[in-house]
Amino acid sequence: MAVAQAPLPLPAALGPRGARRIVLGATLVCAICGFAYELVIVALGTVLFGSSTEQTALVLGTFVAAMGLGSWAAGRVPTTRAVEGFVAVECAVALAGGLSALGLFAAYAWLDLYAPAVRIVSVLLGALVGAEIPLLVSIVGRLRSEAAGRAVGTLLAADYVGAFAVGLAFPLVILPALGQVQAALAFGAVNALGGAVVLWLLRGWISRTAVAVLGAALLAVLAGLGVAAATAGSVEASARQALYDDPIVAHVQSRYQDITLTESLDGRDVRLFLNGDLQFSSVDERRYHEALVHPVMAGRHDRVLVLGGGDGLALREVLRYRDVRHVTVVELDPAVVRLARERPELRRLNGGAFADPRVEVVNRDAFSWSRGAAAASYDVVLVDLPDPDSEDLAKLYSVEQYGMLGRRVLAPGGRLVVQAGSPWFAPEAFWCIERTVAAAGLATRPYHVDVPSFGDWGYVLAQRGSRPPALGLDPPARLATLDAPTLRAAATFAPDRRRLRVRASTLDRPSIVRYSRRGWRDE
Repeated sequence: MAVAQAPLPLPAALGPRGARRIVLGATLVCAICGFAYELVIVALGTVLFGSSTEQTALVLGTFVAAMGLGSWAAGRVPTTRAVEGFVAVECAVALAGGLSALGLFAAYAWLDLYAPAVRIVSVLLGALVGAEIPLLVSIVGRLRSEAAGRAVGTLLAADYVGAFAVGLAFPLVILPALGQVQAALAFGAVNALGGAVVLWLLRGWISRTAVAVLGAALLAVLAGLGVAAATAGSVEASARQALYDDPIVAHVQSRYQDITLTESLDGRDVRLFLNGDLQFSSVDERRYHEALVHPVMAGRHDRVLVLGGGDGLALREVLRYRDVRHVTVVELDPAVVRLARERPELRRLNGGAFADPRVEVVNRDAFSWSRGAAAASYDVVLVDLPDPDSEDLAKLYSVEQYGMLGRRVLAPGGRLVVQAGSPWFAPEAFWCIERTVAAAGLATRPYHVDVPSFGDWGYVLAQRGSRPPALGLDPPARLATLDAPTLRAAATFAPDRRRLRVRASTLDRPSIVRYSRRGWRDE
């Protein structure tokens, strides 16, 4: 029969209850930091590759599997070495986690090694985070202040509460305030400080040599993170600039996305990128926006709805019609509109469109807004949203979304246009959007124009009923890139670009994402 081991003495001012509170606090810190590292990696992947269920599942699955390995390894650490083991793990996770975003950013920008780097980081961090709780359980076991089952339950409760807290705060506060790189560094410092507190208060449990070595390691980690924090701005800016051909003139990490504005040295080419994807080039953006706006405006257009279009360029074309009485712009991200209002590069392009008194801006998700929109409100609806290459955008290209727009939002005789991607590079996605609009009960007229920055680019014009809308023009002044003969030609598709047999995209089966990724992956 094994003889129970007597608990080691605690500092007089601490006692078992105080030590237990410290361990619970350490658990909370571990949960907050461990979950934060996962969120940082996922957020960075969204910026670099776009939001993706596949990417998120890969990161989280690898992380959780590695946590299991870390837990197994920590279970083999002798109980008498739990404090040393825990503090050592905190040193390692603070360093690896704190530098994770900076390292991944550099691996992507300079080395083109993001895919293997993110797997290595996920395995390393997952294993270290997984080792934390078993070591804390061992420490609680030596305190003998409560039954083992109750101790484990309390530790796990603290762990879950911490994860919930950081999950709530991360997108709302942490990411907009700090960005991925500084957030990771901050959580690394929190990890190291948590390890330092445990080491100081439980120093009587381990040798003086161990205290000195671990204390020096923690100080070195904190110093390293401090240096990284001080230089991260320039390193991050340099790495980000490596991703773009022209100098970056504005960068914003909003609650929703990474926003980058570039301008060529001669000032002729201004480009807007959202999560690294090009939204427009000033060299040829009129070809895109004139083709999007003016065909749908060839009819009644007293009231106009623009979904997306936060850069104000489609709005500029709409406002050329003096008889437009009201325009509602539904743009999810207020940071995009703020840039369009304040940056001189964008104001010059959009003509100060957002200052027009006819314009109302609503910062809401377009799908949610459509559900509550007043019935038969708009003569014209323009859908100027990013390409549907991610699950969070798929709902905006669904039968349900177009059904709400057609049945509720469009006034009798109203018309709708959707930017539908490239019929050349992503033909399945283009015809899927056309098929989806038709499945929502609208008659469609697809057309396409050449936009050099994007290639062959397509649109779907639609209206209620069974008769496809006429494709015509009635602009208030001569257009730079579009006239009646050009528009008539735009409705013709070459034999190898004609309608494909594809599935309509719905909320339940967002086929548009698969079609879009397949097309652009093959490009």
